[in-house]
Amino acid sequence: MTTAQARIACGAGFAADRTAPAVDLVERGDLDVIALECLGERTVALAALRRLADPAGGFDPMLAKRMRLLLEPLHRTGTRLVTNAGAADPVGAARMVRALGAELGVPTTVAAVTGDDVLDRLDRTAPAWEDGLPLEAHGELVSANAYIGADALLPALDTPAAVVVAGRAADPSLFLAPLAHTLGWDTADWARMAAGTLVGHLLECAGQVTGGYFADPGRKPVPGLADLGYPLAEVDSDGAAVVTKLPGTGGRVDRMTVVEQLTYEVTDPRGYLTPDVTLDMSAVAVTDTGGDRVAVRGARGRPRPAELKVSVGYRAGFRGEGEIGYAGTGALARARLAAEVVRERLAGVPARLRVDIVGHSALHGAALAGAAEPYECRLRVAGLAADRAAAEAVGEEVSALYTSGPAGGGGLRVGTEEVIGVLSTTIPRERVETGVVVLEGGAGR
Repeated sequence: MTTAQARIACGAGFAADRTAPAVDLVERGDLDVIALECLGERTVALAALRRLADPAGGFDPMLAKRMRLLLEPLHRTGTRLVTNAGAADPVGAARMVRALGAELGVPTTVAAVTGDDVLDRLDRTAPAWEDGLPLEAHGELVSANAYIGADALLPALDTPAAVVVAGRAADPSLFLAPLAHTLGWDTADWARMAAGTLVGHLLECAGQVTGGYFADPGRKPVPGLADLGYPLAEVDSDGAAVVTKLPGTGGRVDRMTVVEQLTYEVTDPRGYLTPDVTLDMSAVAVTDTGGDRVAVRGARGRPRPAELKVSVGYRAGFRGEGEIGYAGTGALARARLAAEVVRERLAGVPARLRVDIVGHSALHGAALAGAAEPYECRLRVAGLAADRAAAEAVGEEVSALYTSGPAGGGGLRVGTEEVIGVLSTTIPRERVETGVVVLEGGAGR
């Protein structure tokens, strides 16, 4: 059924995002749908690795915490939720959400969207975008997830599910699918697919468009940043939208914040490729109407790509790290001496090292560090090795600086972890078969 307008919000823009803004949006936003965008290239690969170690560890670890806070207000307000926090195990995530609903006395029907896992369908001789080498040349592949789109999510929205959990659904598709469902859009209507994708792109990073990542003291002030409100959009049936936030929350929504998010991670504004449409945002009009309300319209669309992007995770070895701080007169000289000591001590260890002095040259290198002597700085040594023992040697040598000099080191931090590398490639759309698993929640919605 087509309605005149849809209200959709973003309650999370990455895996570790805050939880309170989503609850506020559901409670006060009069929403049709709230989306939680919780997945990145590396997070889905790490989820696959966790699942290899623990069959129950494949979905976003924060999902249970989010759902514990959201299930009751979702049920009470009739708001639906769509998320890609299913990561490497959307069905397992759906089971957890349904069980949590039963525990809380909020019977919840949950739909899991499957099919983005294409590890068994991937052409391992295909070139990686990053270096042109065959995927299989990089070592053991542990995950391969296609960026599925609105066409995969819509069947789940056609069910009674109050919560829809997917894996690697593309970020803007989490918003486009509910808009298409609510407003009755045809997925072959490229103009509306473009308009909905534009809305999704603006909302997908949550607090970025309401002033969070935008804030820069003295240049781009943002009021109430500690109580940042997350965004919602009012979308008309033709795709015209107003981006705003809840009254009484911190942050700002104006032409500057919206335009900055509009260009975020966009290489070609005339040909932004998504699973749903090729978006041309070069003619988008952004109009600040005041009161934290910005109107956007003018997206243009062309047919969607024939292939889907795939994010591939592979075992890339182990990273060992060590950090130690120096302060006061001569801090930089002591940090440099400590770096020389560690380099010499690790000369025979088979690890690729990176040595930085944080507070002086870590971000832009020594050439741009300037002549000013920092009062405090921090030595960071990281090493990538094929085996754990070699990686652990990095932290061990930094730890030894405590008593083996130079003077005044403190605030030690060391650690070793397995590294999952991430590559990108494509897969023909027809090789990706998505589906929906519905878990009934009893007498609830």
